[in-house]
Amino acid sequence: MKKQENLPLGFISEFISCNGITLHVIHNGASYQNEPIQDDRAPLLCLHGFPEFWISWEGVMKELVDDYFMVIPDQRGYNKSDTPTGSENYTAKILVADMWILANLIFGSRKFNLAGHDFGAAIAYAMVFKFPDFINKLIVVNGAHPICLQEALIDDKLQAEASQYFQTLREDDAGIKTAANDFNFFFEIISGKTNPNWVTEKVKQRFREAWGGAERLQAMLNWYKSSPIIVPVVGQRLPEVPLYGVSRDKFKVTVPHLLIWGEDDIAFLSSVRKSIQEFCDNLQIEKVENADHWILHTHAELVANRIRRYLNN
Repeated sequence: MKKQENLPLGFISEFISCNGITLHVIHNGASYQNEPIQDDRAPLLCLHGFPEFWISWEGVMKELVDDYFMVIPDQRGYNKSDTPTGSENYTAKILVADMWILANLIFGSRKFNLAGHDFGAAIAYAMVFKFPDFINKLIVVNGAHPICLQEALIDDKLQAEASQYFQTLREDDAGIKTAANDFNFFFEIISGKTNPNWVTEKVKQRFREAWGGAERLQAMLNWYKSSPIIVPVVGQRLPEVPLYGVSRDKFKVTVPHLLIWGEDDIAFLSSVRKSIQEFCDNLQIEKVENADHWILHTHAELVANRIRRYLNN
């Protein structure tokens, strides 16, 4: 077992068989005994993004431990969860199935609240598209609705430029490149723009242990390889873009939706949320100044308070 754990008070770590693989799951309920866990608190499933693991929600977990029955998995390919080989094992359909089955195993038939950051938001949105009757409220923190992202990439040159890292992460040797020089590629990404000081040496060591090396990194990178999102390459002819200009009905968010947005995000620019209102029946946007893409780390208490206020109303 890898060294890093350091769980917040009130949380436990378990390995749960799910959708043909084993997932590493952090939660604050009773130990899982192959049947739904009984807990009177409102269920909240939190999904991390790339290139993180459960640690992205750590600060929020500390704040909300007494308020909600929180489940925070390492998703397929990350940290201590299984890492199947081949990008075909990381399609949106499979990733959504992982989280849907996990929610059913732990929460049973109860409706649950769902939160996602970065790539975790993409899975959260897809779950809402497919299972709206089983999700109470959706919370996204600096994450993109897939159609909004795709349209921003085509219509906004600055967003396309900001997303060129997609090309690097989709290369065959991306695992080797991103592991080189002590994971320098990733540490430059997560240092952010406005609050880079959160990436201490202690934090770096936890990430090093989670990333492991080129093999595990390749599993994480399969999320990008299997993604249908098209990022235009400067100087090249634009290929067919299946998710551009599609019908809004298929990608509606019909559950109440809170979008928390760090205004200084340089990965997702403001154009990414430009058309989000068109997809949502009940949307609330809360912008946070002096916060960037890594707002969960730098403004955990603020994010937790916004989540608590939203879920309790």
